[in-house]
Parts: sequence; C-alpha cells; structure tokens
Amino acid sequence: MEKKTEHTPVAGDLLISEPFLQDQNFVRSVVLLCDHNEEGSFGFVMNKPSILRLSEIVQSLDFLDKEVFVGGPVEQNTLHFVYLGEKQLEGSVSVGDQIWWGGDFDQLVEKLKLNQMDLDRVRFFIGYSGWGAGQLQDEMNEETWILCHENIDENSFESTPEDLWKGLLKNMGGEFRLIANYPRDPRLN
Repeated sequence: MEKKTEHTPVAGDLLISEPFLQDQNFVRSVVLLCDHNEEGSFGFVMNKPSILRLSEIVQSLDFLDKEVFVGGPVEQNTLHFVYLGEKQLEGSVSVGDQIWWGGDFDQLVEKLKLNQMDLDRVRFFIGYSGWGAGQLQDEMNEETWILCHENIDENSFESTPEDLWKGLLKNMGGEFRLIANYPRDPRLN
C-alpha cells in the first residue's frame, strides 16, 4: 500500500478512517477537515449521528426535527454546523468548494425560520475532532487515515453513515475500492 502522506491535508479535505481503526470515536468515520496548520487540526465527523435532535438542544429551533451528528470527542457541549452552497451567513469560513463552516448563528436561525435556507444542506454537530501540533501528520504516517480530496456535497449529506465511508473509498478506485468492502471484524469473515 502506498504511503498516504504525500499530500499535506488542507481545509476541505476528507479524512477517511482505515477499516480496522478501533477507536470508537472514529470507527469507519469520515472527517471533514476545517482547519490544518502548524498549530493543529480541526474538523467534524460527517457520518456519526447522535441520539439528539436539533429541536432538543436549541430552543429557538424547537420547530425543527433535524438530526445532529457527533462531530468528535472534543467539547461535546458545543454546537457547530457546516452548510453547502453560496455563502449565506456573516462570519462563515470557506472549507472547500461551496462548503462553509459556522457563521452568525442568529442569522442562521432567522433564515431557517423564514425558510430562506435549505435545511437539507446544513449539518449540525455536537463537539468536534481536534489534533495538536503534528498529531494528525503522525496519525497519517501510521496510516490511521486515508486522505481524500473529494468534496462533501449533497449526496454526502444524503448518504447513510456506512454508505458515506464506503462510497468515498469506492470512488477513489484501485486499492481503496477493495478496502471499502473489508468486514468490520476480519475474524468473522
């Protein structure tokens, strides 16, 4: 298997966990990298639904029955979001082609109340995934992560958690297509 460290990750890249990663926070996960620099890295697990609904955690959005995802194990008492399309909120940070992280939350609430923003193009997260200086690169050197340059899109938001992980690997082709079909537990194969 070729080394996956030839490219330094950048915002908008996806980190796909290797198939036998046993860390329960990241089993078969796809992480949208929002920031990566010499001080560390930050992103959200795109395919780990929580048991919470948005209406249960944000009083001003109690009219929305929207799934909330576990963005990662860090600060799970915080709420974050990403959205697709044109920039619609003040303070949103571009993390790839037509992908935005955060922004003015009050403005988001207002746009959702007025149906001016497509709820299917917004994903909410409790917590986030974070790495200290050099930590992500070390994990990539250990081949914990497969770096994917494919952008998150509407299909990504519509995929089931397992399908997102498998689908991205299959789209990468070659050896990754094979990895997509590895069983969760090879002892059961």
